[in-house]
Amino acid sequence: MTIPEIQKKIEKGLPGCKVEILDPYRDGVHIKAVVTYKGFEGKGLIEQHRMVYATLKEELKEEIHALALETRSE
Repeated sequence: MTIPEIQKKIEKGLPGCKVEILDPYRDGVHIKAVVTYKGFEGKGLIEQHRMVYATLKEELKEEIHALALETRSE
């Protein structure tokens, strides 16, 4: 799965969010996603992360080795 595909998948699962995907090791499998989403407002960090993980459920099983998250509410 490519970086743009990961970004689109998160954006589709969390409509209206802003997503920045970083590949700090330039290996395509150790990814950092910075997700800003109004729907995070009032939710704890764990719940916010679960919401993002839910958008990538299948990909996290086989295609993405590591995903670091930073979540922000608008």
